Amino acid sequence: MTGPRPAVSVVTDSTAYLPPLPAAESGGRLTVVPLAVVVNGVPGLETVDVDSATVAEALNARRVAVTTSRPSPEAFSQVYRGLLDSGADAVLSVHLSARLSGTYDAAVLAAAEFDGKVEVIDTESTGMGLGFPALAAADAAAAGGTLAEVRKAAVDAATRTTTLFYVDTLEFLRRGGRIGAAAALLGTALSVKPILHTTGQGVVVREKVRTASRALARLVDIAVEAAGDTDVDIAVHHLAAPDRADALLTTLKERLGERLRGAYLTEVGAVVGAHVGPGMVAVVVHRVA
Repeated sequence: MTGPRPAVSVVTDSTAYLPPLPAAESGGRLTVVPLAVVVNGVPGLETVDVDSATVAEALNARRVAVTTSRPSPEAFSQVYRGLLDSGADAVLSVHLSARLSGTYDAAVLAAAEFDGKVEVIDTESTGMGLGFPALAAADAAAAGGTLAEVRKAAVDAATRTTTLFYVDTLEFLRRGGRIGAAAALLGTALSVKPILHTTGQGVVVREKVRTASRALARLVDIAVEAAGDTDVDIAVHHLAAPDRADALLTTLKERLGERLRGAYLTEVGAVVGAHVGPGMVAVVVHRVA
């Protein structure tokens, strides 16, 4: 049995890749709008019709085309209208970086229809770099926060979150236009193994390392540095690399010790997977206020 709907409802998108437990605990406080994926000409919705395994298999096949697209403004309008009609006074819509997708822009277009009752936030990240702010907003809404207070909770969580990731190749990011061709060519020519992070400028190369093993060790070092002296939640994501992700999580738990409040492990879905390729692992560090 669920309680009454909060005065502010929170919406996010499917690239948050929320772990099962926090997602379940958010209950009806968090509505997820899926992005679209097209595999070899066949369209589907992420988490609904297309899973990460399908995309990983298609990317490995190389001759199979995989593309992604944002939800339409109409899809967001339907969600916002449904929440407001169901008793919400306002809606906060929390989304992945506008540098990585048109999702934020579509949400802004839809929000304009609702006379200030819907506000939209660009977290400048994806994965749990989006998920942690969305969950913080949902918690603030459940506590009875106003729209301004729920928005502040999301923005504060986003500023305390660092998203780092490793890819075996920059080719998939290059194909999707998520990283410059020059950077991708440099990585290929020199056999560089890049560590990347998300910023207000999109996906940026943080460091270049010569081997995969050194890159993964350095990824842990940078994540621990990002944690600083505070308590943290961490999320580890991967695409078709469960052993690599498990090892990464184990090492992070050892390094962070008692400062680690929560740790989550999820495979990214079809949309992000299409742009990073199999073998990707990511660490999202959320510094607890």
